[in-house]
Amino acid sequence: MTLGYRHTRPARFRNDPCIARTANDDRSIMNQVSRRARDLGIVVGPLPTGRHNAITDVAGILVGHTTVDDGADLHTGVTAVVPTQLGLGRWTLPAAVYTGNGHGKLVGSTQVDELGVLESPVVLTATLSVFRAADALLGYLMDRRPDGLSFNPLVGETNDGHLSDIRRRPITEEHVLAAVTQASGELPAEGCVGAGTGTTALGFKAGIGTSSRTVRVADRAVTVGALVQSNFGGVLTTLGVPLPADELIPAGDRTEPPGNSCMIVVATDAPLDARQLGRLARRAVFAMGRVGASYSNASGDYAIAFSTAPPDQAPIPDGEINPIFAAAMDAVEEGLLNSLFAAVTTTGAGGRTSHAVPHREAIRRLSAAGRLAARA
Repeated sequence: MTLGYRHTRPARFRNDPCIARTANDDRSIMNQVSRRARDLGIVVGPLPTGRHNAITDVAGILVGHTTVDDGADLHTGVTAVVPTQLGLGRWTLPAAVYTGNGHGKLVGSTQVDELGVLESPVVLTATLSVFRAADALLGYLMDRRPDGLSFNPLVGETNDGHLSDIRRRPITEEHVLAAVTQASGELPAEGCVGAGTGTTALGFKAGIGTSSRTVRVADRAVTVGALVQSNFGGVLTTLGVPLPADELIPAGDRTEPPGNSCMIVVATDAPLDARQLGRLARRAVFAMGRVGASYSNASGDYAIAFSTAPPDQAPIPDGEINPIFAAAMDAVEEGLLNSLFAAVTTTGAGGRTSHAVPHREAIRRLSAAGRLAARA
């Protein structure tokens, strides 16, 4: 049987109703509209965002998704972050990887650590599909450089086995190439899409999220964008207010395993060298703590940071880098929240259900705590 899939188109606004794939009796959650955090009045930090409030606000960055969802036991996919600066005449970008907890697979990360460069799109998928995805990305790189003898595809994963039959390893070369070659510079789809189709975080249905910030550093405008694949444990915390799943959805499914990881991609047009990008990647993992991450034993928490600045630009002095750190932490925090608030309730393998964050109750608690008014 050939499994059907869809390449997910970008959406400038995600305000269309998304009907949850479950028989959950809570109809308000079941029919809840997919929203970004800002659509609900949740604003992280004082810094301005880019046009889309997404990683694609960094010039030249494209994002593509392939979603594999059979409506039953398969809820998985591929997400690709594609820097168009990689190409003829420039085959590497300064980059770094930070491993918050190494209980995961990030194919190609040791060479990024050693050489301080990125030479491929960043592809995200499910744990047991990461090696097939890496081979597909390798084929893509080889086709672009017929004379090349060494390549370093960078592919990360989180484990979506709670909702998807992960042992079937349904991801194919076609899925990976569709995500990479059809990537767009518009606002990426978020929530239950691509590599986030089957993920769960902080006790709720999660997925893909993205955000961006713009700052002025060393007399120049700088954009920092982040994209996350959320699938980690802890207690959801929004603007400092705990939103425990066992309180917001008392009868919800609690069978998801602890941990299961988070992948974070940070792109910037700021001229930073590999050492500085390592510092930026560390801040990205630190930002997980703001939303309540538990950083558990089984959680593979990774951040990849890279710069698209022209190679002839000198790195920003360390003494002037703080605004870029702040931008990255705010963008990652909001991206993580978007990955949750944009997700919809999903029932998958074994009849297990992962419930969406109930917007109405979350907003009620945030309003009672004065957080929405304080940040409106």
